[in-house]
Amino acid sequence: MAKYKDIGGTTVEVRSGAEEYTYPSGAEGSIYYNSGNGKFEFVGVGTGSWASGGNLNTARQALGGAGTQTAGLAIGGHPPSLANTEEYNGATWTESGDLNLGRRLLACAGTQTAAIAMAGYADPTPAGYSKDAETYNGTSWTEVADLNTIRASCQGSAGTQTAAITFGGNNPSNTAINEQWNGSSWTEVGDLNTARSNQAGCGQTTLALCFGGNVSPKAQAEEWDGSSWTEVGDLNTGRQELTGSGISAPLALAIGGSGDTDKTEQWNGSAWTEVGDLSTARNELSSAVQSGVGATAAFGGHTSTHVANTEEWTIIHAIKTVTTS
Repeated sequence: MAKYKDIGGTTVEVRSGAEEYTYPSGAEGSIYYNSGNGKFEFVGVGTGSWASGGNLNTARQALGGAGTQTAGLAIGGHPPSLANTEEYNGATWTESGDLNLGRRLLACAGTQTAAIAMAGYADPTPAGYSKDAETYNGTSWTEVADLNTIRASCQGSAGTQTAAITFGGNNPSNTAINEQWNGSSWTEVGDLNTARSNQAGCGQTTLALCFGGNVSPKAQAEEWDGSSWTEVGDLNTGRQELTGSGISAPLALAIGGSGDTDKTEQWNGSAWTEVGDLSTARNELSSAVQSGVGATAAFGGHTSTHVANTEEWTIIHAIKTVTTS
């Protein structure tokens, strides 16, 4: 039997330049066939960085986010409790239909054309704790069944418009409550191990991640398997008022947070690693939750005041070509 090296050769060379790949396709270490040049190519180690994107029309903090880097959604926020919704196309933001109930520190999930917004503060507070839920169809918001428990400061959420979970929050004390949405009603399911508010989350209803928050220490992370939460590796930098991005819990980003931090950390399923910092350090920001570690957008937030900045995260990979010479 002939060996591969006798048929195809073994020389590997680095092609000039770099190319941009997003996860999961083009993941580091993968080999694929490039029909453009007729060669097999190897995706090398990637380097991630943040670059400026288009500014929101309405500067704000404590907002919700959904969608992807090129089809994002900014929802609600402060000050005061806003109803504004804006859509992002990867370059500019456009105003769209308002929430029926303006609010801040709310939880959101889904895509630009199929999103859900849950709970939050609706002014005036403290009477403004909300359990309202609304769904978005790409144009307008529709009220749907309420959560079982009123809460705010509950940015921990995951899933889609028809299959979502929201966990933790403040009602007005920190809560561990986790509720699951099936497209028509909410059901209380397994609680977090550690009650918290102002946390972040990402993933799906069968595999999600909750990290950071107003809990001591603020670095704690927990993973949801569809029925219960398990404590996993801590963030390197403990914080609250951060945001999370990742459609798959094993590939998540923790971005910004309290102390107006610029820190970004990447989760690989077992541990967090510090990666490229935000250009503008901030807290109470949001992100394109359906994006992943290869490409996402972070927008809004608070520095010395509320901001409109959008930053886009991209990983660039060097490509190695397997030649037959």
